[in-house]
Amino acid sequence: MLGNTGQHLFTPRGSRNPSVTEKDYSLLSETVCPVTLLFGYSVTLFFAMHLLPFSPSALAEALAILRQGGVVAHATETCYGLACDLGNPHAVATLFAIKQRPATQPVSALFASVKQAEQYVQWNEHAEELVARHLPGPLTLILPLRIDAPLALHPIPQTDKRTNEITNQRTTTLGVRVSSHPHAQSLVEAYGRPISTTSANLHGLANTYCVEDILAQFADRSAQPDLILDGGLLPPVPPSTIVDVTREENRIVREGRRERK
Repeated sequence: MLGNTGQHLFTPRGSRNPSVTEKDYSLLSETVCPVTLLFGYSVTLFFAMHLLPFSPSALAEALAILRQGGVVAHATETCYGLACDLGNPHAVATLFAIKQRPATQPVSALFASVKQAEQYVQWNEHAEELVARHLPGPLTLILPLRIDAPLALHPIPQTDKRTNEITNQRTTTLGVRVSSHPHAQSLVEAYGRPISTTSANLHGLANTYCVEDILAQFADRSAQPDLILDGGLLPPVPPSTIVDVTREENRIVREGRRERK
């Protein structure tokens, strides 16, 4: 299941691959991504990634994948994001391998509520003020991790899958998100423990706002998300604002989108 491999099928414009039946085409139709034309041929990509419209049954499948250490793409209030179990170091290593993200750049955690987040980070007055104005919504708060948290979280991988080196890295802070998007909120609420929240793109490439964006970026990659929950086309808005509230004065790490209650 982990690290799905995409297959490229090149077919002449207006024709079909004879090895694929009518039934197969109906099943694959939602995961077909026409990319460009090459010498009069339409270049069509078929993906091993599983694609489902968001629904109760799709949510159940996403939860099963997360429990098995897989990675799920889903819609958020900013762009599509990638979720894995942040308490599973193997899942986190897989996530970083899929994104090709440097192992030194932590991902944030998505929580079902501020109350749940308070079990994992040391809350303070600065955080309370920002929460009252902006959460749930596109705001990430960086706070110190609690040493008595109910579960050890891994915002950075313990093993870098790109080099197979054990990093033994530890972080003392955590980026905290509480989403205002119903799909993201439903996923983390149903899962019952923190999941990752990071954009569903390859490191350094543009954010993704629809399923086609995701498919195009991961077309030739050996490591891909296990499931895409299709939440439709999202508006191309900026990413979340990131604020470091670990010090006496707040520090804006990234200026992005913020919603005021």
